[in-house]
Amino acid sequence: MPPKKRNSGTTQSKELKSAESVSPDKKESPKLTLSAKKHRDKDAEFVTLCKSLHVTDLVCDRAWTLWKTVQDSMNEIADSEKRVWGACLFVSGADMDVAYFTLTQVLKAVSLNVMQFVDLVRKLDVNLDTISTKVNSALTRLEKKYNVTLALYQRFEKTCKKIFAVVSDDQERETMRSCWTMFLLAKGRALQMEDDLVISFQLLLCTLESFIKRCPPDLLQPLYKSAISKVQSPPTRTSRRNQSKAKFRPPEVDLQLLKTLCEENECNAEEVKNVYQTSFSTFLDSLDFSRSSDFPQANDLNQQYEEHYLKSRDIDGRLFFDGDETVLLPKVEISQVERTPKKNLPDEDLLIPPQTPIRAAMTSIQQLRGDLTSSGDQPSTNLATYFKNCTVDPTQAVLKRLETLGQAFSQRFGQAVGPRCVVLGWQRFKLGVRLYYKVMEAMLKSEEKRLSVQNFSKLLNDSTFHTSLLACALEVVMATYGESSFKTGGYNHGGGGGDPVETDVCFPWILDVVNLAAFDFYKVIESFIKAEPTLSKDIVKHLETCENLIMERIAWRTDSPLFELLTQEHEGGAAEQVETPASFSQPLQHNHTAADLYLSPMRPGLRILPPESPATPSSQAASQPPAQPAGQTPRHPKSNSLSLFYKKLYRLAYIRLKILCSYLLSSHPELEPIIWTLFQHTLQHEHELMRDRHLDQLMMSAMYAICKVKSVDLRFKTIVTAYKNMPNTNQETFKHVLITEGHYDSIIVFYNQVFMQKLKTNILQYASTRPPTLSPIPQIPRSPYKFPNSPLRVPGSNNVYISPLKSPRMSPGIMTPRSRMLVSIGESFGLSNRFQKINQMVNSSDRSFKRTLDLGSTPKPLKRLRFDVDGQDEADGSKSGGDSTLIQKLAEMSSTRSRMQEQKMKEDAESRKE
Repeated sequence: MPPKKRNSGTTQSKELKSAESVSPDKKESPKLTLSAKKHRDKDAEFVTLCKSLHVTDLVCDRAWTLWKTVQDSMNEIADSEKRVWGACLFVSGADMDVAYFTLTQVLKAVSLNVMQFVDLVRKLDVNLDTISTKVNSALTRLEKKYNVTLALYQRFEKTCKKIFAVVSDDQERETMRSCWTMFLLAKGRALQMEDDLVISFQLLLCTLESFIKRCPPDLLQPLYKSAISKVQSPPTRTSRRNQSKAKFRPPEVDLQLLKTLCEENECNAEEVKNVYQTSFSTFLDSLDFSRSSDFPQANDLNQQYEEHYLKSRDIDGRLFFDGDETVLLPKVEISQVERTPKKNLPDEDLLIPPQTPIRAAMTSIQQLRGDLTSSGDQPSTNLATYFKNCTVDPTQAVLKRLETLGQAFSQRFGQAVGPRCVVLGWQRFKLGVRLYYKVMEAMLKSEEKRLSVQNFSKLLNDSTFHTSLLACALEVVMATYGESSFKTGGYNHGGGGGDPVETDVCFPWILDVVNLAAFDFYKVIESFIKAEPTLSKDIVKHLETCENLIMERIAWRTDSPLFELLTQEHEGGAAEQVETPASFSQPLQHNHTAADLYLSPMRPGLRILPPESPATPSSQAASQPPAQPAGQTPRHPKSNSLSLFYKKLYRLAYIRLKILCSYLLSSHPELEPIIWTLFQHTLQHEHELMRDRHLDQLMMSAMYAICKVKSVDLRFKTIVTAYKNMPNTNQETFKHVLITEGHYDSIIVFYNQVFMQKLKTNILQYASTRPPTLSPIPQIPRSPYKFPNSPLRVPGSNNVYISPLKSPRMSPGIMTPRSRMLVSIGESFGLSNRFQKINQMVNSSDRSFKRTLDLGSTPKPLKRLRFDVDGQDEADGSKSGGDSTLIQKLAEMSSTRSRMQEQKMKEDAESRKE
C-alpha cells in the first residue's frame, strides 16, 4: 500500500507554532513582549515581525540597532523595510547564536526566496563591518547546502519520472513525497556534512531502492518492475492464528535493483552498496523499518523530520517537493541554467545535455576510477623494483606509514562527514593510495631518465616526501568527490579566530590529518601535476589554488619550517637575498623536480652560478656545499626549495598588485613600480610581518603608504571596496588582521600600529629626492599548470574565446582544413553579417565595443568605514572632505583594461616570433 497522505498544511502550520522549540539546547532568554515602554522606540511593524518569529528582547534590540545603522544606505538596498528587517534579525540571531526561528520562517515572513535573501543579507555589509566573519561563514554554508539540496531534488524529480508509473489516484505523488521526506531525514541523521553532494546522492539512491522494492507492480515502470530481485526472504513462521497476517520480509538490500539504479544514474554501485550497509541500514534500524514490507507512515516521517528541521534552524527541505516560492530559483535564473549552447546547424535545433552538478560529479569520479583501474593497492612490479634497488629498502616503512595514516584519515573523515562514514573514508584513502603509487612510479621513471640512475634510496626513505605525495593524492580524491571545495570556507582556516570547524574538510584539512607542513606540501604540487597527465582541468586548477593559498598565508603560520629556512638564509650572510631581483625578469622555468626540493640539493652560497643555473642533483644524498675559498667566511648553502618558493611568491604578489592597480590607479601608472618596490622589499627584508598574516594585507598597506607619500588621494575604504571585487578574496583578510599576539583588528589598525611603525623610515624615502632603486618587475609567464589547449580569450573582446578543436578522448579524429576552422558561438547565427560584427568588435579601437571592467562601472566607495580608528576616516586621522579626485577618475578603468589587453597581444606576438 502507498503511504498515507499527510496533511498538506502540516509543514507551514507547524512552523511558527514550533518556533520556541527550535533550539532546546540554547540558554533560555526572556521572550519579547509588546511592551510600549520597552519597545516604543521601534517601528510597530518591526515589533510585530519580531513577535511572529518569537525572537528574544536582546535579538530584537540588536536587530533594530543594525537597522538604524544601514537605514541611511537604503537607497543602495532597493528593498522594502520589512525585508531588510528580516535580514537584520537573521544577522543578529546568527551573530549571537540565540535565534528562535528557522530560515524558512524568516523567508515566509518577508516573502523572499533563499538566494534573494542571501543576496540581501550580503548587501547589508555597507560599512564592511556589518556582517561578521561568523555570519558570512554561516551564510556561505547555507548557500552551498541550498544549492546541493536543489541539485538533489532536481535529479530526484527526473529519476522518479523514470521509476514510477502515473496512476489515476496520484499514488505515485504520495509515494514520491514520502520518499523525499525520508531521504531528507536520512541525510540529516547520517551526515554531519549535509552539503556533501556525492554521499547525499548515494543516500538518495538507497532511499529510492527501499521504496521501489516495496511498491506494487502497477506503480512501477517496466525497467524497475523487472529489476526487483525475484529472490525474497521466506515469510516469518507464525502460529495458525496469525497465519493470515504473515508477510514476506524484503532482503536487506536488493543488489540487482541497486545496480540498475546506479547504472541509470552513472554512479558506482559498490560505493552505494557501502553507503547502504553502513549509514543507511543504521538509519532504517532507527526507524524500525529495515525488515518491514510496508511503506513507512507518512505522518511519522513528517513528525521526525519536523523535529530535525526545527532544531537545525535551517531550510525546510520538504518545500522543494511542494514547489514553494521560498526555495525556487527566479525564472530568469532557471532559464539561464537550462539554456545550453546549440550546435551551429541551420536546420537542426539540437540541445547539448546540461552539465548538472550531479552529472559533473559522477563524471569526474568515473574518470578518476577509470584512470586508476590498472593501479593496485600494492606497489607495482616496477615500483617494487625501485624499492629493492635502494641501499635501504623502504618497502616496510612505506606500508607501515600507509597503515598509520589510513587509520588517521578514515577516523577523521568519519568525524567530519558522519559517524558511520569511516568505511567511506577508507574507500577514499584506498583510491588515494592507488594514485600515490601511480604518481610515485611516474616520478621515479622520469628521474631515472634524467639522471641515469636507479638507486633512489635517499628520496624513497624520506618520510616527508612520501607524506606529501600521499597528501596530494588524497587531496585530488577529495576534490574529485567535491568534499574539498573552496566555496565553503577554504579561506577561513587558520585566520586566528578559533579552530576550524571539523565538518569542513576543505584544504588545508588534509595537512592537519597527516601532520604535514604546508611548505613541505607545496614542494610536490608541480611535480605531481606533471607526472599525472590524466588530471582534469578542474583538479589542476584546484591544486594551483592550493599552492596559491600556501604562498598567500598558510606557509606563514608561526610553526612553519619556512621561518627556520629564512633565519638560516639571513644568518648565512647579511648581503645574501632570498632571491636576487635580477632574476625577476627571467622566465619561471626551472629544472627542479620534487626529488631536488625534498633532498634539497644546494646551490653555492656565494652565487657563483647564475640564479637559474641547474646544479647536478645527487640521487643518494643532498649535495654538499662546495669548499670555501681561503679567507672567506663560511656561509649556509642556498636552499632550492626556498628559492623557488620566493620566485613563485613574487610573481603571485605582483600579479595581484597589478590587478588592484588596474582597478584604482589607472590615472597614476607611474605608482605601480614604486608600490611593487616597497611590497617586494617588505617580503624580502621584513618577512616577519607575514607571520600569521596574509599576503594581500601587506599589498594593501604598501599601496596606501606610497599613495600617501606621493600625495595621491586614495583612501583605505576605496582600496578595500576594490579589493572585494578581486578574484579569490575573502572579507576576513581586511576585517581580521593580526595586530599583536591573540589580538585582531581591521586592516587600518594593522597599518597604523604595525606596518607603518616597522617601515616608516623606508616609506619616507620614497618622498625624498633620492628614492630607493626600483625593483625589477617579475616576468609573468603562462601558468605552468595551464593546458596548452585551454580556451584563450580574444583580447579586447566581449567574452569571445578561441580553442583548438578537441577530439573525443578515446577516438582521435583526423583534422581537415575545414575542421581546423570550426567556430562555436553558443547559438545559431544564421546570417554571416553577425560574424562580421564580431570581427568588428574584436578589431575595433572604438571603446564602445569593449567590455567594461568586471567591477561594473566604478567601485563605489562606501559612505562610512566604521571599523576605522577612533571613528576617523583614514589611517592618519584625516577627515574625508567629500569625494576624492581619484574616485571621479575611476571611470577610466575600462580604457586601462583595454590597454592591458593590447599590450598582452603585443607580448604574445613577440613571444611567437621568438
